Amino acid sequence: MERDAGGGGRGGSRYTLKPSRFSSEDIIFCVDVDSESKVEMKGPNGRPLARLEAVKQAILVFVNSKLTINPDHRFAFAMLSNSATWLRKEFSSEVEASAAALRGLSPSSSSGQADLTNLFRLAAHEAKKSRAQNRLLRVVLIYCRSSVRPQHQWPINQKSFTLDVMYLHDKPGPDNCPQEVYDTLVEALEHVSEYEGYICETSQGLRFLLRHMSQLLMHPQQRCPQEDLDIPKSLVKKSNDPTPGEENVLPVSSQ
Repeated sequence: MERDAGGGGRGGSRYTLKPSRFSSEDIIFCVDVDSESKVEMKGPNGRPLARLEAVKQAILVFVNSKLTINPDHRFAFAMLSNSATWLRKEFSSEVEASAAALRGLSPSSSSGQADLTNLFRLAAHEAKKSRAQNRLLRVVLIYCRSSVRPQHQWPINQKSFTLDVMYLHDKPGPDNCPQEVYDTLVEALEHVSEYEGYICETSQGLRFLLRHMSQLLMHPQQRCPQEDLDIPKSLVKKSNDPTPGEENVLPVSSQ
């Protein structure tokens, strides 16, 4: 799975960062609680771990890391079933507040439609309040359905927040279509995101989830296009004289 470079040929141009003051972030985590969030993945020491539990661990690592960078960042939480609803609307810089919100997350018995319209509506409303405080609003959507493409109805010219996506999915098979879901998520991201939004995907375990979440720590105002991003690096030792045809090739679709 690769995100098309696009962007009017920007992939071939040199990226420059204009001097500016970067705003503290208000980040809304929206976690998919569809029944597929109960699917097991590889956890610590190879033990099975439900996707939702892995997501909770990854978010807490993210929150701690983000607050180490800047203790003024704040977090709120929503959940996605058929539509998005608030889990904890109040933004907070306290790690325990994030942990308490995550303890309230549990899988839903429902499945099927995933409408992102209300998520974008909530985010746009909060973005106005954040902007009035010289802050920046970002949504991190964690999606875990392998055969349900999300839908939304949102004006193309209304971009007031940044959207990142972390997509956890099964491997392709006759009963699912993760590539089509991924492509739909890319379209949604590019449709609504104010700054450069990143999308990551994996069908493997917690270690890969944590590696990809580390990309999302980057502040939207400091980002290069994702196509130019060269992290996370492979953990495989690189040889000075690689075998022809094996020059550090890491197919994204295998993750």
